[in-house]
Amino acid sequence: MSEVARKVAMELDGRVNEVQLGDPDLSSHNYDAVPLSVGNFHTFTLTPSKSPRRIAFVDGGNRPLLHAPNFSVQFNRLYFNVFQGKNRVNCEGKIPRRVEFVSVTLAEFQEDEIYFNTYVHPVAEGYDKYLPRSADLSFSSFDRRIMQGTSRADIKRVATIARRFAEWRFAARIVEAELGDGDVLVMDGTLRTAFKNENNYARDAYTAAKSKGVLYTGLAKTSNLFTTTGLSLLGALRKLAEDNSVEAPWYYHPVAKSKSPEHEAAIFIVRLRPESQRVFRYEIQSQQSEQFSEQELADIFGQLCENSCDIGFPGYPYGLIDADANAKVVKSDVDTHRVMLLSELSKNGCWPRFSRHMESSDAHDELDKLREW
Repeated sequence: MSEVARKVAMELDGRVNEVQLGDPDLSSHNYDAVPLSVGNFHTFTLTPSKSPRRIAFVDGGNRPLLHAPNFSVQFNRLYFNVFQGKNRVNCEGKIPRRVEFVSVTLAEFQEDEIYFNTYVHPVAEGYDKYLPRSADLSFSSFDRRIMQGTSRADIKRVATIARRFAEWRFAARIVEAELGDGDVLVMDGTLRTAFKNENNYARDAYTAAKSKGVLYTGLAKTSNLFTTTGLSLLGALRKLAEDNSVEAPWYYHPVAKSKSPEHEAAIFIVRLRPESQRVFRYEIQSQQSEQFSEQELADIFGQLCENSCDIGFPGYPYGLIDADANAKVVKSDVDTHRVMLLSELSKNGCWPRFSRHMESSDAHDELDKLREW
């Protein structure tokens, strides 16, 4: 194995060439990519901000309760928080900080083919106003946007869409109830919409933000963007900054601007702390990005920088760390709700009808249990 490791290391060293950084390659005519230039780096201060600007962070999580090739029951959770710099802000309490719901995705025969239809069930009264409409969660199993290559879509993937739609709707309600002029909302992930009907939810969220003067943004933990020479775009920008002694914190803009109605965003790359080498992809709703001066952007990034000083993950906003932790659905959550669901199915005498379908796809789970023993 040591000889293989040596050969692999040599191959990587010889083939991953950083001599030519290239330019952003977004592989689509739907983007206007901008050549890399050191002049597009913008530095900003580490001085604690005195701005009254607030930043809300929102995230969601889900985990299956029951799963088979023809149905998937998921427990979903949404969460948000609000910060000023590194200080948590008490919210007005007009909306719940956490919203939970169960989604049921079923394979159903309609229009001469199999559709995946999802039905949402809020776990508490009043939560329905934060959730997507079931009518918007109906997808042909051969919809290209959810297929895997040339194969029919996997119901596991489709079952996560309800949570994504709910994040958009929850974000719109957060803007309306908790934020005001000059504040910022940060979603976990990019602002790109990928599924049928999702763009309607994004537009509603953008409309709410614009009406309140709130900047709508997203920050992605990871990025698969490339340059025209095959390097990762984030890695290439790190090297460009290092080679030109650009001191962190900085943001890089412009990278590219989307022309697609499914991705209304201007793309930035940010390094938020000098003690962290990590850089992230940050997006601002495209129309709003054009309305902010360089000084206003520096103030916004300065507040994100101030929020990104957690010792466990420096350079990444603590608001998103907190949102991820509180939105995450853990095994104990699932076990509690699964027991209740199984009890109801047993009472109704229909458990055997469902278990025979679940056994079509749970062999990996059974092997995992054997390894745990």
